[in-house]
Amino acid sequence: MRRRFIAGNWKMFNVQGETRDFFNKFNVLLNDNADVMKAIIDKSIEIALFPPMLSIAPAVESSGNAAISIGAQNCHFEKSGAFTGEVSAPMLADAGCTHVIIGHSERRHIFGEHDAMLNKKTISALEEGLIPVFCVGELLEEREEGKTFEVVERQTVRGLESIDAATVAEKIIIAYEPVWAIGTGKTASKEDAQEVCAFIRKLLTDKYGSGVADRVLILYGGSVKPDNTKAIMSQPDVDGVLVGGASLKPDSFYAIVKEALSEI
Repeated sequence: MRRRFIAGNWKMFNVQGETRDFFNKFNVLLNDNADVMKAIIDKSIEIALFPPMLSIAPAVESSGNAAISIGAQNCHFEKSGAFTGEVSAPMLADAGCTHVIIGHSERRHIFGEHDAMLNKKTISALEEGLIPVFCVGELLEEREEGKTFEVVERQTVRGLESIDAATVAEKIIIAYEPVWAIGTGKTASKEDAQEVCAFIRKLLTDKYGSGVADRVLILYGGSVKPDNTKAIMSQPDVDGVLVGGASLKPDSFYAIVKEALSEI
């Protein structure tokens, strides 16, 4: 059985002091739950948080002896150079990150990041030992036009271009995040989430074989909350959730972790 992966993307929230406060409270909640700690130790569940860049250092320092993985929300595809304001994968690894989000819908649609660029970012992250959480998903108008599978296929195939099967199996996490369900209060039904996550796994099967596809973690992201986590994660091809606003508060994120644990 694939492990469960619970990720919290803080976006542009939580300065350093707020980050320390979060972990002070969240670590207590985790440590007081023997079942959660056993699942973390057994590697049947993994918890990852993705703070803003300036809060990565206090997050790494406060993450409870690696009980919680820390990642970044973005990286540049070059290792160094004259790219004012950018942060490279080697810098993230040096700061203690283990993961990085690539291709979040806000990066695609606000900052204009295209498939070829995201492929280069993914490869750069992998070269530094970072695990990419590679995001795919359709706009509302694309869904209404019946283009969901077309969009998701293009983003997945182009994003993973030239990455070998062993690396995909071991080092890639894919997150399906329908853009129309992010920060809107709208959530894809559990059937919607399963349909697209199953489609992604079939894409991987067709390209790399079932031995690879069956090992890749596929997440759902989009207005995930404690009260819908269990239903979403009850689906056979949904291995975890990428949480936005509900990950900003220790209590709500902990409630999501507990709901996820109930599905193991």
